[in-house]
Amino acid sequence: MEVIAKEHLAVRALTPDDLAGVVAIDEAIEGRSRRAYVERRLAAALRDPALHAQFAAVDDKGLVGHLLARVLEGEFGRGGRGLRLELVGVRPDSRGHGVGTRLFDALVQWAGRHGVRDLRTSAAWNDFAMMQWLDGMGFRLAPNTIVDCAVDGGAYLPERDDAIALPVGDGPGHEISFSANSGNDFERLARDTADVRSMTSADLDDIVRIDRGITGRDRSEYIQAKLAEATDDSSLRVSLAARRDGVNVGYLMARVDRGDFGRTEPVAVIDTLGVDPEYARRGVGRALLSQLFANLGALRVERVETVVPLRDLALLGFLFAVGFAPSQSLPFMRRLDVPT
Repeated sequence: MEVIAKEHLAVRALTPDDLAGVVAIDEAIEGRSRRAYVERRLAAALRDPALHAQFAAVDDKGLVGHLLARVLEGEFGRGGRGLRLELVGVRPDSRGHGVGTRLFDALVQWAGRHGVRDLRTSAAWNDFAMMQWLDGMGFRLAPNTIVDCAVDGGAYLPERDDAIALPVGDGPGHEISFSANSGNDFERLARDTADVRSMTSADLDDIVRIDRGITGRDRSEYIQAKLAEATDDSSLRVSLAARRDGVNVGYLMARVDRGDFGRTEPVAVIDTLGVDPEYARRGVGRALLSQLFANLGALRVERVETVVPLRDLALLGFLFAVGFAPSQSLPFMRRLDVPT
């Protein structure tokens, strides 16, 4: 095997000209071409470079390795800036000679210049090579868990799709009672208990208000950025708002990953799920998830996942109750020293 001299190895930003090389390295690792995914990731970085960190390692023969990461600013209720490592690869004839380390060092330096507090990623529990590399780069298990659920074409699932029966007069303004003798309550779906529709820019103020009530923080910039993504590229984001009594009372933001971490099937990742505390335990969260699964089934997305803090027992309990289960992927994190 050829040994790479470190002095002949350079690390720089990825460019559109690197597309073929990245695709070739990735195909050698995954055993299939993911050109469309790689092309989309490079285009996203060019469109909004402040939210992406992407590096190439090159030698005299051309591209040796690549690393792609995306900025996290509010996903999963987090505070502060983070980086999510999504794709890393080294040319087969160049592995074991520090190429991945050089790329990772460039990422850490980029993170330091941009106020990033931690690096995050995930790996399948049986991907021993990746877990060994993550260990060498200083990653540890994160204080979170990944849960997922099969979309199954959006098929009906009682615990998720059936409406909750409420006592007579319950709910804000005593506006509705699903336990009343209406004769067809068993036909009511969870998504019928609220007006669930695609999120629009007109929903921004309400969503910021709900989020502030839940987190105690103003995350308007983060929410505005995610809403812009949903508006600009609906094929990559599925974001929903739920209305009752003429106002927004809940929202859900998800994105469709078609290649991150070597995924073999399209997966939707829920970034944010929020319900107005005044409407808690009234089926709004289930209405949002019920509509999400229906939409994803139409898009032929096969699985939904999200990351939940281990301490958030209420959210974990809710997700398990509607059909989610522990994922086969493990979350990893490496904290960084950020200059104050």
